[in-house]
Amino acid sequence: MLVFLLCSQFFCTTGFLDQQLNFPRVKLAYARKEGTLRYLLSGVGVDKYAFDIYIRGFKQEEQLEVWVKNKDEQDFKLLTTYKFCINSGFAGPKRKTGDGQIPEGFYKIAVFNPESNFLLSLGINFPNKSDSILGGRQGLGGDIYIHGGCESIGCIPITNDKIEELYLLATMARNAGQYTLPVHIFPNRMNAANTKFLMESTNDKTLHRFWENIRKGYLWFEQNGTVPEMKVNPAGYYDLVTRL
Repeated sequence: MLVFLLCSQFFCTTGFLDQQLNFPRVKLAYARKEGTLRYLLSGVGVDKYAFDIYIRGFKQEEQLEVWVKNKDEQDFKLLTTYKFCINSGFAGPKRKTGDGQIPEGFYKIAVFNPESNFLLSLGINFPNKSDSILGGRQGLGGDIYIHGGCESIGCIPITNDKIEELYLLATMARNAGQYTLPVHIFPNRMNAANTKFLMESTNDKTLHRFWENIRKGYLWFEQNGTVPEMKVNPAGYYDLVTRL
C-alpha cells in the first residue's frame, strides 16, 4: 500500500495507471470518467497517452484550473476549471497548525491516496522549503490535499464527482512519465487590479513582500504559457530561474 501512496517519490513510470486501477475507487472512477476525460483532452488536441498536467488554484475566486499539454509541445492549454466546494481561511500563506489556511506558493503532487476519507485525494508537498523557512521551521502542520467531498480546514475540496476526474488526470500524466506534477496556489488572480486590492487589504509588510514574490510565478505563466521553475533562496523566498 505504501508503495502506491508514495509512488511519486520513487518516480513510477509506465504502469502507474494499472497499479492505481487495482484500487476499487480508482477502477470505478475510470469506468465512469474515462470517456469524459478522453473527450476533454481531444477537445484541446492533447493525446491522452502522452500529456503533462499543471494545476493552478486561486483562493479568492475559489477556482482550481487544470492545464495540459502534449509531451512534444511547450505551451499549456486550459482543459477545465473546478470550483472549490467550500473555502477555508483567508488571503495569506499557511504558517501554523490549525490556522485553517489553504497554503500559497509553488508545490507539487506528493501523494496519490486511492483510499482517502474523502473518496480520492492528491496530497501536495506542504510544507515546502519556503514554508519551513518563512514559517519558523516548526508547527506548520501538513496533510494538505485536493480531495473529494465538501469539507475543509486548509485543503481544497472539489466534490466527489470532480476529484474522480482530477485524480485520473494526474494518474494518467504520471503514467505518461511526468514525474513532477506542479500545483501552484495563489491568493487570487494576481493581475494588477487584484494585486492592488490585495495589498490594500492589509498593512502587513511581510505579506506584501510574500505576495510580490509569488506574483512573479503567476505573471510568468500568464505571459509565456509555460510553468515557471521556482527555486527557494536561503531567505525563504522564491527565485524565478526559468529561461525561454
